[in-house]
Amino acid sequence: MTAVSMVLTLAVVVMWLGTAMPWPIALVVGLGIDGGWLATLAYERRLAAQGDHSTPVTVVGWFFGLVATGVLIAHAVTADTSAGAWLAVAWLPLAAKALWLVHGLWERTALTGSALEAIEGIQQEARDEAAVARARLRAEAGTEETRLAAVTQAGARVARVQAQTATTLARAWSTLESTRSGKDTGRALTSVTTRVTPGVTPTWELPVWGPTNPVPALDAAPVLSDAELDRLVDEIRHSETPALSYREMSTRFRAAGHSASEVRLRGAWKRVVAA
Repeated sequence: MTAVSMVLTLAVVVMWLGTAMPWPIALVVGLGIDGGWLATLAYERRLAAQGDHSTPVTVVGWFFGLVATGVLIAHAVTADTSAGAWLAVAWLPLAAKALWLVHGLWERTALTGSALEAIEGIQQEARDEAAVARARLRAEAGTEETRLAAVTQAGARVARVQAQTATTLARAWSTLESTRSGKDTGRALTSVTTRVTPGVTPTWELPVWGPTNPVPALDAAPVLSDAELDRLVDEIRHSETPALSYREMSTRFRAAGHSASEVRLRGAWKRVVAA
């Protein structure tokens, strides 16, 4: 594109100025424009190859490109024939300059073959890891779905069994209750149970469902006299230092198995404290 734009610029300058001056002079003018543009372009490329950059050189190069474009546009405007064709190619000098700029940017970002191979290997490794991660996630999701389905089915079976068991137990208890409250149940049970008291039919209770703890029979504690009550209250009160409060003494008194009404216990407390 640079070569084409230089040829077009030279041809336009010779044809445009050839009518007003000798054609060798017009040729020198055209070669001057192209030569200046080519010189600035070559110097700019040399600086780029050295890793350097010069703003004035770049400005001069764009100036020569604008001059070449201006010449082409002026010729297209003043031409009697094929004005549209000359106007259509007037952008070539600026386009060539812009492509050289893009080429310079590409060169500054160019990489060696080893670097490109390393980048390709890294990208391939990343793609492999991503594929493995996706496969692992899919497998874990499928396993979890299977586990949840199995747990749900097992839970449903357990719920059905519990419901059936509850229904059976309810029917059994209903049957026992109806039997217990029947009209002739007492007479029938009297024939198979022993009498606790002569002339009295023992009461038949429903069995208790679940574990039970036998409760030992509690013998009625003997009634304490006031002197014994006072002595016990005083011993419990002074069992620790400092002396216990009434609430603590009362709790320990009953925990020890002693029995006394609240009125008598509080009266004994007042007598012991007053003494």
